[in-house]
Amino acid sequence: MSFQETYRSKQMSASDAVALVRDGDFIIVPTGVGEPPALLTALSKRRRDLHDVKVAQILALRKYDYFDPETVDHVRHIALFYGSASRAGGQAGWIDFIPNCFSELPSMIERALIPADLVFSMASPMDERGYFALSLAADYTMAAIAKARAVVLEVNPQVPFAFGNCHVHISQVAALTESSEPVFEVALPQIGPVQEAIGKYVADLIEDGSTLQIGYGGIPDAVVMQLTRKHDLGIHTEMIGDGILSLIECGAVTNKRKNHLPGKMVATFALGSNKLYRFMDRNPALEMHPVDYTNDPCLAGLNDKLLAINASLQIDLLGQCGSESLGAVPYSGTGGQADFVRAANRSRGGKAFIVLPSTAKSDALSRIVPMLSPGTHVSTSKNDVDYVVTEFGVARLRGQSAAQRAAALIAIAHPDFRADLRAQARRMHLL
Repeated sequence: MSFQETYRSKQMSASDAVALVRDGDFIIVPTGVGEPPALLTALSKRRRDLHDVKVAQILALRKYDYFDPETVDHVRHIALFYGSASRAGGQAGWIDFIPNCFSELPSMIERALIPADLVFSMASPMDERGYFALSLAADYTMAAIAKARAVVLEVNPQVPFAFGNCHVHISQVAALTESSEPVFEVALPQIGPVQEAIGKYVADLIEDGSTLQIGYGGIPDAVVMQLTRKHDLGIHTEMIGDGILSLIECGAVTNKRKNHLPGKMVATFALGSNKLYRFMDRNPALEMHPVDYTNDPCLAGLNDKLLAINASLQIDLLGQCGSESLGAVPYSGTGGQADFVRAANRSRGGKAFIVLPSTAKSDALSRIVPMLSPGTHVSTSKNDVDYVVTEFGVARLRGQSAAQRAAALIAIAHPDFRADLRAQARRMHLL
């Protein structure tokens, strides 16, 4: 049987494809725009016929009908990282959460710490050799495919065929359905004067020839916007987005001075515009790989001058970062922050930046605090944090004493809070 004949034999409607789901199944769905909307819509319609089915995903983008507190005994979402669709349910307690470092999810699946009975994923059209590309999110999905009882693909011509370790053969696929809706687009975040100020401080510390990992958010993108006059930058990141695309288009990114995979950009998922997705299609300068490859601190740290730029919500005077919760209230997840902070610390000439505005709630609260709010989820430890940047400057913490750290962080806090922070630091015997 030819690949095309095999394809046709496995092609069916989305509603027929989700009939493969059994009670008690654990379904793995890729990050962000890798989620398959037709399949998840069909699963939502069938949810009351099922019992104890779980759908695990990082960064769900659409709020499907199965995001329903009334039917969680039938189908429940399991967040690996909270996004806009899952955050409210997580805060209310009817969406569950599995703590993780992004880089370790494939091994957790391989070791059956996280089950993988089925995989639902978006995919590119099949090539002449019978392969589909999971270009939008290779992440932990490739590990799940190796373990799953059934792999179900939503094939869409709008999905790019990318290079790298992100390919699935038709022989591995149990069922497939076709769709043609445009891939979900995510716009660049809003950038204001605070973000611009932080971005300039970080950009001034980035040298030509550096390799970048850039997280999602207004501040990381503000950094990107100020790098257009740099030279020979490289990309080794978890997310490729439109900010990085702008650096490629202006010539700032060449990848030629990377130590690991010179000439190639490396990422594990995409999040951006249709322009970005078109750029990814059969582009020999880009490889999409599983997250245990892209986020492995040892591999990423092989690149000299690796720069990791990630945002936080709160930081204490020792340097502990609470980047994923508001006190005990969950907001996002660890993601790859800890992975790339450690990678940058391993890199020769590397720098890891934690970026945050100095205040919250219209300057009513300081984000630099004596102690993290009760219940805060610590994302990056005091032992790993290197540079901390607010709109008031840069604090270099790595190698500094507790007293030096406290003084440096107070110096970049909002001026309205510095006196109180000094007084509290003295009461804590930090100064």
